[in-house]
Amino acid sequence: MALPEHEVFAIRYACREAQRPTHFIGGDRHDVPMPMDYFVWLIRGPEHTYVVDTGFSKAMADKRKRDYLRTPSEGLALMGVDALSVKNVIITHLHYDHVGTFDAFPEAQFHLQDDEMAFATGRHMRHRIFNHSYEVEEIIGMVRLVYKDRVSFYQGDFDFAPGISLHRIGGHTAGLMCVRVHTRRGWVVLASDATHYYEHFQKGRVFTATYHLGETLDGYAKIQQLATSVDHVIPGHDPLVMQRYPAPNPQLQGIVARLDVDPILTTPTTVSS
Repeated sequence: MALPEHEVFAIRYACREAQRPTHFIGGDRHDVPMPMDYFVWLIRGPEHTYVVDTGFSKAMADKRKRDYLRTPSEGLALMGVDALSVKNVIITHLHYDHVGTFDAFPEAQFHLQDDEMAFATGRHMRHRIFNHSYEVEEIIGMVRLVYKDRVSFYQGDFDFAPGISLHRIGGHTAGLMCVRVHTRRGWVVLASDATHYYEHFQKGRVFTATYHLGETLDGYAKIQQLATSVDHVIPGHDPLVMQRYPAPNPQLQGIVARLDVDPILTTPTTVSS
């Protein structure tokens, strides 16, 4: 039986200015701008729609000094998706910028790795180096949903739905996972923070906020094995995603990128190391 072909979209909801040295363990000799984008992702199949991650709120943008463009729900609405009626949300990990507006999805079942909840509520959260990317009230909120049977847990890799699978990567956090999606152009991997930028996995470099270096580096190999090609790997925060992929229509240029079609550009331009 043939697998369904899904449409996949990256929806940009926030951004921030940053310098290259802040994005690499060990810094970088090129102290030049390297901005960061923030996305949620939409998977639309023949029968079902899935949301991947829920971003953060305007209040969190103000707290953390991010440039807020729209709420994730507003971004989804531009694609004809009402957050109030979404039934399934895949959470790649529990950092503030990936789970922050979970309460905007009151009908959703949330899907999460066991390791991630254990990490976010365990001993390592004593340390600022790990806890600064989490928001305690959001973690408490997700725990409350566990008690309402609205969180489904996974251990490792899992065939989530026909043409969609979940894969634990770890590295950036203890329970980070990516999402593999079957599309008309092959298998697309929504890497989330398994690789923040194209440059991370292409050059074997590592983002500064990392729990396990070895798992991060092993994860680069895994996401490439899961994808049909390197051009099917979608980083979690790279502004190049908006440049490499077309918008669904001209009105959504710079807001939404369609990922189930061939990229406009196949070789990202990065600063030589």
